[in-house]
Amino acid sequence: MTQAKDNNCCVSICHCFFDYSTPKTLVIRSKKVGAINRITQALVIAYIIGYVCVLKKGYQDTDNILSSVTTKVKGIALTNTSDLGLRIWDVADYIIPPQVPSRYFDDEEESSFFVLTNLIVTQDQSQGHCAEIPSVSSICTSDEDCKVGIRGPRSNGVQTGKCVNFNRTVKTCEVFAWCPLERDGEPPNPPMLADAENFTVLVKNNIRFPKFKFNKRNILPHINSSYLENCVFNRSTDPECPIFRLKDIVEEADEDFQTMAVHGGVMGVQIRWDCDLDLPDAWCVPRYNFRRLDNKDPTNTVSPGYNFRFAKYYKDSDNKETRTLIKGYGIRFDIMVFGQAGKFNIVPLLLNVGAGLGLLGLVAVVCDWIVLTCMTKRRLYNEQKYTYVDDYGVLPEE
Repeated sequence: MTQAKDNNCCVSICHCFFDYSTPKTLVIRSKKVGAINRITQALVIAYIIGYVCVLKKGYQDTDNILSSVTTKVKGIALTNTSDLGLRIWDVADYIIPPQVPSRYFDDEEESSFFVLTNLIVTQDQSQGHCAEIPSVSSICTSDEDCKVGIRGPRSNGVQTGKCVNFNRTVKTCEVFAWCPLERDGEPPNPPMLADAENFTVLVKNNIRFPKFKFNKRNILPHINSSYLENCVFNRSTDPECPIFRLKDIVEEADEDFQTMAVHGGVMGVQIRWDCDLDLPDAWCVPRYNFRRLDNKDPTNTVSPGYNFRFAKYYKDSDNKETRTLIKGYGIRFDIMVFGQAGKFNIVPLLLNVGAGLGLLGLVAVVCDWIVLTCMTKRRLYNEQKYTYVDDYGVLPEE
């Protein structure tokens, strides 16, 4: 019995090894099957022509952008406060620092500039001894609570070991620091440099697609000096002007400039170059978009906006050094450039056409599966499609 099974197994393996399949053409005259076949072919052809070739431009080779950005801000602000008096602010006062280097992220280039909109000023600081700002670690009752040389990450100086009066009711450890210490609090509202909303910035962007040796800049060829001196970007009337009013940038992002200027923030200026180099060069123009980048959550108001400290140093006739400490609030504008260019190339066209022909070959597989599994006459179709010719009978039997 076991020997018979082994013989049958060997015969099956032998038949499988020596089987040969050849394609057979079966023409099914059926409106349903014919309609399914033509509809499926039409869908594949529509995908190849409409989506791959037309929408995605599968006939083009592509290249990523290389770019550089420079900015120039102009504007004058006037302030009149009890600390500073009547004062004019020009570009040298409110652009900090004057030049910011570009930063590169993959295929995207980013350049930034910062505009001062609000500030807290501590004048006439000099190095000396004064009482630390009251906190859990600085409040004391005697010299024993203060240790010489202690400096914390949030302290304003180095402790001297003395406990001194901060005011009539509170004592704190004395520190060696820039005195008087800064009184940190809420920034002025409305902002001191409210006139900053009318400042303008000229954005000069040069781009290159190295694969196609194509260069261009956002100051387009038809823009002359007289137009550049008077234009301001407007999406309806002057969409190609590279000079932007700061208030317009903020409002394009659905924000209020005066509200944002109190605590500062971060704005994004996006310049997109999507160029079809099969068309005239004049059609390759930048598109500008604006959005706020820092998180503005009305339910989380801890450490809002954007600020930092800087100082201006002076020396008197006695060579004594003093400084004015400024906690500056403002808006940082990040200019991000990205884009892609495409141009006809036979290689991607042949690759996409070849892939499409491969998809057309799947149409027959789909139709066969429908005919052999879903149609009411699937048994008849199965008998007609697969025919077995057993030629083993002509072999001599032992």
